Amino acid sequence: MNLKEGFFVGSNNHFYIGGCDTVDLAERYGTPLYVMDDASIRNMCRAFVGAMETYAPGGMVSYASKAFSSTAIAKIVSQEKMGLDVVSGGELYTAIKAGVPMENVTLHGSAKTPYEMEMAVDYGVGRIVIDNQSEVPILQQIAKRLEKEVRVCIRINPGIEVSTHQYVKTAAVDSKFGLGIDDGEALQAAKNISRCPNLCLSGVHTHLGSQIFEVNPYVRAVDRLTDFMALASAVTGVEMTELIVGGGFGVQYTIADPPTMNPKEIVKLLANEAARQAARKGIRKLRLILEPGRIIVAEAGITLYTITGIKAIPGIRTYVNVDGSMADNPRPALYGSRYEALLANRASETPKNTYAIAGRACEMGDVFGFEYQFPHPEVGDILAMLSTGAYHYSMASHYNRLPIPAVVLTRYGKAEPIVIRETYQDLLRYDRVPDWVHSKTV
Repeated sequence: MNLKEGFFVGSNNHFYIGGCDTVDLAERYGTPLYVMDDASIRNMCRAFVGAMETYAPGGMVSYASKAFSSTAIAKIVSQEKMGLDVVSGGELYTAIKAGVPMENVTLHGSAKTPYEMEMAVDYGVGRIVIDNQSEVPILQQIAKRLEKEVRVCIRINPGIEVSTHQYVKTAAVDSKFGLGIDDGEALQAAKNISRCPNLCLSGVHTHLGSQIFEVNPYVRAVDRLTDFMALASAVTGVEMTELIVGGGFGVQYTIADPPTMNPKEIVKLLANEAARQAARKGIRKLRLILEPGRIIVAEAGITLYTITGIKAIPGIRTYVNVDGSMADNPRPALYGSRYEALLANRASETPKNTYAIAGRACEMGDVFGFEYQFPHPEVGDILAMLSTGAYHYSMASHYNRLPIPAVVLTRYGKAEPIVIRETYQDLLRYDRVPDWVHSKTV
């Protein structure tokens, strides 16, 4: 198992993250426990921002907050000179409370509500990405009423297939996201926007999907999007300058996956291709914007669990039961996702056998995987699942009335909670019982 920078096994045989003993963290904060390393997050942010400053000066790296959203994370990425990509009123409110400059915020979403659009306009977000035709008149009406000019981009569906899970492909022809080029929908949207006095058409956007390790789909996307920019500008007379290529850059979860994509190489490739296509098609002042999310936080996070039971089925397999479930990590059930894991309190011991890790949810599908290798596990051992910083806390649920785990941030041997663990009282905070139930007269 290759541990990432900032993760190591100490002389006490314990696993460490950000200079902190994970066994100590589990004892102090309980399990399940999400742990994020500040330095790892910042290092990835700096790699992207530094590459953008070198290869596409004036461009922007915008963190896709759906991967992990909290006020602390929003502050960190903003401090590292990144913008923020939000897809809901809740994510936008988090950015506001974190003090993120609104001009660096982009509102996305395939089903934005009028309230969310009004909130974005009122607070002055940098741009709103139009995902369908019906959003145009609604946004124009809001902007007119608030007497604001709103910069908008069109989300393009370029019809590009990528090699990833079917559920995270977002730019194929049949997709709920974006407007098509070949069917004329995107061009019609550009025409409609250009007629709106309060909307300023600034560019185009696409997002091909998630966990993409190939570079060619991004190159093809730049070609298709700049083709559209040139055409739409000629038709509408509006000069578009912003090219948003999205994110979805692949992360190595297990040794079977390709290596995590290199931020410098990603930015260099896309910046050079964007500049080449812009020069060829007569597009001036092109501004490149990328939206990495998973790649910023995934490998910076782990989840700690306590082993609660061992169940051996002779001749078949042995299940290791943990106190977590699909409620705190739904990705194995949703996408068949797999991870590396180790016993945090016995981290240097040699694996002896293969085990399945079973969650506590009342679902047969709540199994984190069937082929984890450990030394002989015991009840009370602390299990660390690696690379869980993205789409774990952000997708956590209350299934089976389980509280959402705490999130702890580490930095050079220090640890502080950035999300407090929910209690059973929290679960009931919004419960209400109608009078007729109290009266027992039904």
